[in-house]
Amino acid sequence: MLIAGANIEPILYFPKQFLKKINLYICQPEIKTMLLAIDIGNTRIKCAVFEQHTIIEHFVFDKEDADKKFKEILKSHPKITHGITSSVGKMKESVIKNLEKVIALEKINHQTKVPFKNLYATPTTLGIDRIVLAAGASIKYPNQNRLIIDAGTCITYDFIDAKNQYLGGAISPGLSLRLKALHDYTAKLPFLEASQPENFIGNSTNQSILSGVVNGISHEINGFITQYSDKYEDLTIILTGGDAIFLAKNIKNTIFANSNFLLESLNELFIYAKNQND
Repeated sequence: MLIAGANIEPILYFPKQFLKKINLYICQPEIKTMLLAIDIGNTRIKCAVFEQHTIIEHFVFDKEDADKKFKEILKSHPKITHGITSSVGKMKESVIKNLEKVIALEKINHQTKVPFKNLYATPTTLGIDRIVLAAGASIKYPNQNRLIIDAGTCITYDFIDAKNQYLGGAISPGLSLRLKALHDYTAKLPFLEASQPENFIGNSTNQSILSGVVNGISHEINGFITQYSDKYEDLTIILTGGDAIFLAKNIKNTIFANSNFLLESLNELFIYAKNQND
């Protein structure tokens, strides 16, 4: 029983402190972890820092600078706790080991669980980058026919049908590879940097090369899209890779042009695996 005028502060002390702690816990800012997605190519590395589904910062650098760059990234983003990587090129083992000392690093391989059924006749020869792109398309564009075109050193075409079955695709030389081949395997043709041809009828050697290479790739891509569209309705087309933005203006069909789709796919694959394990 409480007596009028009595000091009730001692009685309320524990509840007040308890409520104070609950209030502080509820009101404190959420501490979000970050993921470092890493795409190891033949000559360069592309990576991005993700917070859930959002890219916080994007980086591109030469493989020789990898160790230094990774240290700078981790210093700038101390909330990075995990990493995920796909590789089509070689990387110094010491660089990977240094990363693994700081973050939990997952390496995509042919045993990684993916959200599609792989019907490729030689599944262990399917490029890791193609596996990641197919996984990203399966997650981001479910229950659709999907064609992913990756315009990099090589141009790869990967198709997943509406039943979530990976059927395969095609591989052809990329933009820079074609320009380099014309120079390396002929006596007099110059090496050119990629640029849009002035006209489809080249009126000089340089313009003829640009017309042949740029228009040749454009016709190839448009031809593949038409071929797939004729057989599969409601086709979703994703154009990605280093030359995606350059080539996008030459594509007649409706496409999603996203040069960061592989990095986004790595992030989506990480979230997918985490949800499968929870």
